[in-house]
Amino acid sequence: MSWDPRSAVLDDSGQVTAVVVVSVAGLFLAAGLVIDGGLALAGKVRAADTAQEAARAACQEVDLEHLRAHDRMRLKPGEATAAAHARVAAVSDSADVTVLDDQAQVAVTHVQPTQVLSLVGIDTLTTTASATAHIQRGAATEWDDDGAAAP
Repeated sequence: MSWDPRSAVLDDSGQVTAVVVVSVAGLFLAAGLVIDGGLALAGKVRAADTAQEAARAACQEVDLEHLRAHDRMRLKPGEATAAAHARVAAVSDSADVTVLDDQAQVAVTHVQPTQVLSLVGIDTLTTTASATAHIQRGAATEWDDDGAAAP
């Protein structure tokens, strides 16, 4: 048997299969980045919305006795923290809440399950967002010298 160089050059059986497999894997990875990246971006927006809502909910817990006694606004730390955590728990996220005098700061962590990237071992994408809210007196409320709302 003699070796024919033309047959060695022309025999490329199986080469197309390797190219197709690599190309399809690349397309799945690109689709995963687009789909799961979009879901992660939506999760980031959701986390930001939730953080803002939770901070505002915390700022509803004003210490009225302190306001009447000292004419200064501050939050009730325990109640404000509980209100923020309740708002975040309603959407199944987790949060760190900090209450300082007249402000509430909420950092929300949202875990987004992946749809396509889980095929390559990436099961979740985690996003975080934070928001701070301050309490203020109502612009339309007039206060007398004793710190009580005028009729």
